[in-house]
Amino acid sequence: MIFRGTAYHWVVSACLLLAMQSAPALSAEEEVIRVGSKKFTESVVLGEMTRLLAESAQSPATHMRELGGTQILWNALLAGEVDAYAEYTGTLFKEILVNENITGMDELNDSLRAKGLRMTGSLGFNNTYAMATSQEVAEKFKLRSISDLRDHSDLVFGFGNEFLDRADGWPGLKERYGLHQRNVRGLDHDLAYRGLASGMLQLVDAYSTDAEIAYYDLYLLEDDLSYFPVYNAVILYRAELEQDAPKVVASFKRLSGRISAATMSRLNALVKIEHQPDTTVAADFLREEMGLQSETRVASAWEKFRQRTIEHLTLVVISLTAALAVSVPLGIFAAHNPRVGQIILAIVGMIQTIPSLALFVFMIPLLGIGGPPAVVALFLYSLLPIVRNTHAGLTNIPRSISESALVLGMSRGSQLWLIELPLAASTILAGIKTAAVINVGTATLAALIGAGGYGQPILTGIRLDNTSLILQGAIPAAVLALLVQALFEMAERRVVPRGLKSS
Repeated sequence: MIFRGTAYHWVVSACLLLAMQSAPALSAEEEVIRVGSKKFTESVVLGEMTRLLAESAQSPATHMRELGGTQILWNALLAGEVDAYAEYTGTLFKEILVNENITGMDELNDSLRAKGLRMTGSLGFNNTYAMATSQEVAEKFKLRSISDLRDHSDLVFGFGNEFLDRADGWPGLKERYGLHQRNVRGLDHDLAYRGLASGMLQLVDAYSTDAEIAYYDLYLLEDDLSYFPVYNAVILYRAELEQDAPKVVASFKRLSGRISAATMSRLNALVKIEHQPDTTVAADFLREEMGLQSETRVASAWEKFRQRTIEHLTLVVISLTAALAVSVPLGIFAAHNPRVGQIILAIVGMIQTIPSLALFVFMIPLLGIGGPPAVVALFLYSLLPIVRNTHAGLTNIPRSISESALVLGMSRGSQLWLIELPLAASTILAGIKTAAVINVGTATLAALIGAGGYGQPILTGIRLDNTSLILQGAIPAAVLALLVQALFEMAERRVVPRGLKSS
């Protein structure tokens, strides 16, 4: 072990403290109704309504916000990681259950029932896909329907990353309409509107209840071949709630038929355009429409910062401590066993090439959503810098020094602890420092799978086009990275022998 005395005990104590602080939240979460939402405004608003409805039935509830795309939430519901979330019938028919060739609502309910799931009736509105462009582009190219796009293959399209690959998205759309566009870009759904407004894009996919349609005065092309199905909003929930929390299910069903498309667009605008808290918007609607009285206390900026800091530090400290415990011995073994060492270096190098978001998602089937998969992903990303630098630090020690130690009769273990590790300490600490800084930055992606941290305000800021929110996550993450780097530089002063520092 490289760390000695105070530095080592600081790391262990911090790890235990943060684990203890996060433990009550994890244990409490098992007893509450867990509501999920996707990472767009309407889903978050409906998620808040669902949470408030559960609480109105005297059941504690929590809202796991902005959990990425459809498949993440669907798999989380199947696995019991969440108990309910708002979904759309068109998505169920054409994306989630597309391989089952379901054609009617009775078949859909039967399929859900076989999976241990249920759904409410329609909440009252159809949020279908639409192709949106500016009034100027529509007039210039005489675009009235999607079929008109066939004659304009040079237009620049910008689609949400999910729409770009969905079964009911771009692949099927271009086949149905015979489109051959040469420039189709994938980007975040919320950023696409900004690209359209700036003129960098000329067509985007829209949700028909998006607030941006009216805000930017967009033109929606007619779906003249009726490609897009009806996307009625519903609440999906796990079947056991009907036995375990029947009042909660009854409360969910009270929302059926209550929200019109115009109302949903207005609620989206209150959050997205007027920057009202989604909790307040959801609570005000439920009070006005259903007479539901609920406490809607919005956490202060300090409370949010404190919570995000605890979440982020928990992810970083636990994953980095585990990586230290594994990587340094692996690096030592690799240095002393050259043939096997090359295999070890190749494996940890391959892990590093996996895109970070993909690695987080790969962990979900094994560990669910939230902290555990995020910690494992961060642990894997921390391996390469530490293993490689440990290996390099040990293999670069002059052979004459090792031979002198053997001549003096030192055992292999004594040689490692008294000579090799002190000589390699500076290089090893450089690898640990690199891993720690990468870890802090990569941990911001953990918010996409429900692990919180500084990534949560960044995601929300992107969704709401709010630079202030983005900075509330980005600046603390940058400051934390600098503090971590400074911490290991202080540790280096204690660990590296004085003679080596002077040289």
